[in-house]
Amino acid sequence: MIVLGTIQFVSAQTPEQGDNLQMELVVSDQEKIILFVGFIVAVIAIFLFLARDIILRKKTTYDSEELESKKDRTYEKYHSDWSDDYEELGMRKNTIEEKEFREMKANNTLPNYYKILEVSQKATQKEIKEQYRKLAKKLHPDKTKSSQTEDMMMEINKAYEILSDEESREKYDKYFKPY
Repeated sequence: MIVLGTIQFVSAQTPEQGDNLQMELVVSDQEKIILFVGFIVAVIAIFLFLARDIILRKKTTYDSEELESKKDRTYEKYHSDWSDDYEELGMRKNTIEEKEFREMKANNTLPNYYKILEVSQKATQKEIKEQYRKLAKKLHPDKTKSSQTEDMMMEINKAYEILSDEESREKYDKYFKPY
């Protein structure tokens, strides 16, 4: 079947002895313009696709400074495009945690983690850790057999989880405003 199809295809392409094939391609000026514009659009699209990382790259402070590491390119060895140096266009770095903080702030249910841990807003990480350990020893459910201590311990753990992490604390502080 394949051989028969090939023979028919080849014989259809070869002219017979008596046939004089005149094949001429006629393209109007309007069609030439459309083809040319299409070609230019395709070239621009390919260029933009290939240069997207350069175009969308977020500039850092390193880009504006004249540093010695730029000359031997040591910065690029350790800071590739896989790092957080740039952000995709249209991509916001909103986390689930920030969404929760926004919703709690809108509902006026955002807890005061500083009050729960009994520390000031200017407390250092060391002070927060010491206060958490002090409260955990005092309110641990194994030490006190009260139904309220489990709930209080959960609040203390959540407060410590948020305030002990620098990024989480920064996000929390962005939405928390003391009354």
